[in-house]
Order: sequence, then C-alpha cells, then structure tokens
Amino acid sequence: MVSARPKSHLISTGTSEIDKKIGGGIPEGSLTLIDGHSDAGKSVLIQQFVWGAVQEGRSVALYTTENTTASLIRQMKSLSFDVLDFFLLGKLNVFTVPNTFTDPATTAIFDVLLDHIDQMENVDLIVVDSLTAFVSHASGQETLDFFSNAKKICDGKKTLMMTMHSYAVDEQLLIRIRSICDCHLRVRVEEMGETLLKVLEVAKVRGAAKSTGNIISFDIQPNVGIRIIPVTKAKA
Repeated sequence: MVSARPKSHLISTGTSEIDKKIGGGIPEGSLTLIDGHSDAGKSVLIQQFVWGAVQEGRSVALYTTENTTASLIRQMKSLSFDVLDFFLLGKLNVFTVPNTFTDPATTAIFDVLLDHIDQMENVDLIVVDSLTAFVSHASGQETLDFFSNAKKICDGKKTLMMTMHSYAVDEQLLIRIRSICDCHLRVRVEEMGETLLKVLEVAKVRGAAKSTGNIISFDIQPNVGIRIIPVTKAKA
C-alpha cells in the first residue's frame, strides 16, 4: 500500500538523520549537483532522495544512463527502497538514456534532454543519473550553457538533481558550475586507518532551512541504504 505524508517545501531523503546534515532537505525549485569519485555513493544518494520524495507523495521523473528500468527498481529494492508500487502507479517515471554517442551529438543531446525536462508536467522532482557521458564529450562552454539553461527551467518551478563523476570536468569548470547551481553535494572515498569510508560534503545548499557545511561519513548497507557513521566510530 502506498501512503503519503504531508509535503513540505523541502525534498527529504526520507531519513531525518541525513536531512539534518543537509540543512533540513533540498529546497523546492532548486538545481542540485552531486559529484564525486566512482563508487563513492552518488547513485545511492540520489536514490535516497527519490525514495524520500515518493514517500511524501511527490511525483518523480528519473533519467538514467546507469541502469535499465528493471535493474534500477531491483537495485533500489536491495537498499530497502521498494519503489515498484510507485512505479506502477505512475508516481515514479524512469527514462533510460544512452551513454555512448559521438562528440558532435553532445549539444543536440543536451537540448533534447532539457526540452524533455521542460515539458514534464506535474512532476515534483526530476533526477538525472548521470551527466558524466554528456559533459565528458562537451566543451566547457557547452556544459556551462547546459547548466545555465537547466537553472532557468528550475527557477521556482521544477526541482532538478543531477549526478556527475568528479573526473568529468576540471576544477575550474566545476567552480563555475557550482556557482550556477543552488545546491552542491560532493561524495568521495577516504582511507581511515585500514578502512575505506564514504564521505559526503555538503558544500552548498542555498535557502536551506538550517545551517549546512557538514562533512558526513557514511556507508551503504543492503536492506538499509545510507547509514551515517559517527565521527568517533569512523576514527576508531
């Protein structure tokens, strides 16, 4: 049975402990970038937001270059995010996007993706996982134009989240992209003694209900999803 809690003006992860670390949630009508290393947890973090959104009765559109529709639903279920009922009821729409193409096709694909997003009606959260294949083939200016146009679509109307690998752009371009986005979350993998930990840095959340700037250690567990690791345990 699908049930919904009252909606706020923040996009929740569905987990209050994580929401507190990101200033209460991601404000509606914002453009968010989640970037980071391979296997650092970008897709799981975005899936956590999708889960929180549908739990609150929001409708979600997810564009994926990482999965088929079936594999995405299976993957989310393995993390305790069972979205099948939401998918069947049309509250979660999944669009698979090719991630291999020629360089000259990049601008056209950017335009097609933005046009499709702009035409989405009655959708509370739009997710793109991931942009890596697109921006890796694009010039810096094409990438900046894409984010600028995405921001125009978002302004007060749509909430858009995108993931991207850190290596897809250089640091200077990333700084310019970050200035365009309302929210910026970074994930990475760090060594802590003999343990590899995933780290989430809340770099920027414009309009957050609470203070941000937190750095969070976490791991990903089957049937649990993201589990925050207290600093004392991370250093142990």
